[in-house]
Amino acid sequence: MSAEQPTADRTTAPQPTADRTTADQATPKGRLYGVGLGPGDPNLMTLRAVEVIGQADVVAYHSARHGRSIARSIAAKHLRESHIEEPLVYPVTTETTDHPGGYQGAMEEFYASAADRLAAHLDAGRTVAVLAEGDPLFYSSYMHMHKRLAERYETEVVPGVTSVSAAAARLGTPLVEGEEVLTILPGTLPEDELTARLAATDSAVVMKLGRTFPAVRGAMEASGRLAEARYVERATMAGERTGSLADTDAGSVPYFAVAVVPSRIGNPGSVPSGPGEVVVVGTGPAGPLWLTPQTRRALADAEVLVGYTTYLDRVPVKPGQVRHGSDNKVESERAEFALDLARRGRRVAVVSGGDPGVFAMATAVLEVAAQPEYADVPVRVLPGVTAANAAAAAAGAPLGHDYATVSLSDRLKPWEVIAERLRAAAAADLVLALYNPGSRSRTWQVAQARELLLELRSPQTPVVVARDVGGPEQSVRILTLAELEPSEVDMRTILLIGSSQTRLSTRPDGTRLTWTPRRYP
Repeated sequence: MSAEQPTADRTTAPQPTADRTTADQATPKGRLYGVGLGPGDPNLMTLRAVEVIGQADVVAYHSARHGRSIARSIAAKHLRESHIEEPLVYPVTTETTDHPGGYQGAMEEFYASAADRLAAHLDAGRTVAVLAEGDPLFYSSYMHMHKRLAERYETEVVPGVTSVSAAAARLGTPLVEGEEVLTILPGTLPEDELTARLAATDSAVVMKLGRTFPAVRGAMEASGRLAEARYVERATMAGERTGSLADTDAGSVPYFAVAVVPSRIGNPGSVPSGPGEVVVVGTGPAGPLWLTPQTRRALADAEVLVGYTTYLDRVPVKPGQVRHGSDNKVESERAEFALDLARRGRRVAVVSGGDPGVFAMATAVLEVAAQPEYADVPVRVLPGVTAANAAAAAAGAPLGHDYATVSLSDRLKPWEVIAERLRAAAAADLVLALYNPGSRSRTWQVAQARELLLELRSPQTPVVVARDVGGPEQSVRILTLAELEPSEVDMRTILLIGSSQTRLSTRPDGTRLTWTPRRYP
């Protein structure tokens, strides 16, 4: 919408003066208003916005150097001849400038100058209404005035309908429902950052398109959201346009456009389609904080979740998603069940703790998938934070040099093999990460491993005993190999045994940390 131009005979704005008279200083200060005008249609302005504009002495609005202001055009019919108008004209609108402080320096100088101009009116006792498209505190230029003036003058912010709400209304589709999460992103973010955030959320709106559109489209495609993404241009304004984001010509996209990934609930067209597949997903050592954007997307896209019940409980429940939990000792059966579902066209996520390729479900799935009847079923493995890495980070950096990972469970391999590998790793002076050290049915392995290692390691070797890392019962203790008490170790514990070079220190606040130097003598 073209903005209406200020007429030449309107009252001109007074300029700030360097000194004021005593009478001026005694004048009661004016009131500042940040006025939200809504997304563009003047009929969507609130009654309060119209009232404030009508009562204001000064009406200020931002514009580019061409002088046209969208904000002014929205409020035009509520302006009167007696209003003092303050056009706040941006010195630059892109990051190309010869200002010595660069783009940021030029903008900071502009905002400071604009705030001074408004302050002169406020000090003179005039009421100032700063117009803002949408909402004044939502990606609005008004906020820069607010931060500089609100603590000095009485201020009211009049909220307005945002372009986000207008876009959803024009598309006629819910943005979020139930427990879904809406993420609002500026298109100016780097493409890989956009990709990660789009992958990790349920619904999204990306603002500030224009020249950012190619990167936004690329992020939508890379995150798997392009098929469901919609495009809205100038919502509620003249020239409004809506459609599929994938079909939008990049050269036609203005700044005042948004990309929308709407709610999936009750919207079959938003769910990925295609052949069945199995994705083995690593959820990390504990709850949602340990999920990566990639694993969040895979879990959200799956029709069926399969896994050990304890790990399934870490995954948020999605409407319409089927969950199949089972015991921890039926890995092969679980894998076969998932592959059978995928063969029948279902998108299946096999949920694994930690990293699925470290003593977890990825191998179990791939072993079964190697059978001829599953040759045509796609299988992907997505990594997660391992228990060893999580425990090491909580204790410092004990895995800072070469290390070996060994499972003490003799359920799938003989103890003699485990003992041989422990001796070999200890003889090579490797740090050891010991998985599955003990359980209710396995109580002697830790004691045997400790005795074996004491033959080759100093009794003062640092040992990390980490239990339930990332969980509500997290306990991370650093002690010595001589102090290790096997009876305190259970199936939720992982042990990190230092090398001859692993060090232990106490910080000034009493925190104990252990690390293995990067250089080996």
